[in-house]
Amino acid sequence: MNTPPPDFLPGTVTLVGAGPGDPELLTLKAVRAIGAATVLLVDDLVNEAVLAHASPQARIVRVGKRGGCRSTPQAFIDKLMLMAAREGEVVVRLKGGDPFVFGRGGEEIEHLQAEGIAVRVVNGITSGLAAVTALGVPLTHRDHAHGVVFITGHAKPGDAGTDWPALAATARDAKLTLVIYMGVSGAAQIEQGLLAGLPGDTPLAVVQHASLPQQRHAIGTLDDLCGCLRREGLGSPSVIVVGDVLRGLASLARPESASRAA
Repeated sequence: MNTPPPDFLPGTVTLVGAGPGDPELLTLKAVRAIGAATVLLVDDLVNEAVLAHASPQARIVRVGKRGGCRSTPQAFIDKLMLMAAREGEVVVRLKGGDPFVFGRGGEEIEHLQAEGIAVRVVNGITSGLAAVTALGVPLTHRDHAHGVVFITGHAKPGDAGTDWPALAATARDAKLTLVIYMGVSGAAQIEQGLLAGLPGDTPLAVVQHASLPQQRHAIGTLDDLCGCLRREGLGSPSVIVVGDVLRGLASLARPESASRAA
């Protein structure tokens, strides 16, 4: 069984979650790891303010991976981590959100451990949680949602992807909140698929740049997902949330609610 390495020794790698964007949402352990690093491999979605915790002597390598843009190949990132660790560096792989929630952390830790490199993981707040928190609603609620599903809207090349109608039926029957990452480009397919098992008036929210000053969001219903994105001009990185935990927000967003409040 692989055991975590002692704190931040030369020749080790730490996968660190930088959170959804707000640098104040870093954990204390993440701050310590960043400060101890001699080499940091940094994703595009990591806030620049996070790097203020790095040592002035640390080497910072940008290894951006963002949907719809030219990305650093994963094999190249794996090679950089391996080379730096073998050279005796204290390596930190700094990722947006949490390394183990759609961050390829599982692939990276498997690769490094197979090469005999000691690896540890420092969790970060995932954007799906930050998105609903920014709206003032929960992911679970005793009256509205008994659980939550985090799911990607962007399938791996060659993968058939998610069975959205089956997921919708499960969410309906089990009272689940759906949190969809990387779903903007496939919004039409997601909307059509979920409508096969969920009512069209199921509340929905789209949150872009969760936790950051430039955060924007739209509130609507499932049958108008594409309309929400189009009217508000929302793009990536965004999180799509579907479920009854949003009912209070959805009612406030309706025009009739606004007219009554006036």
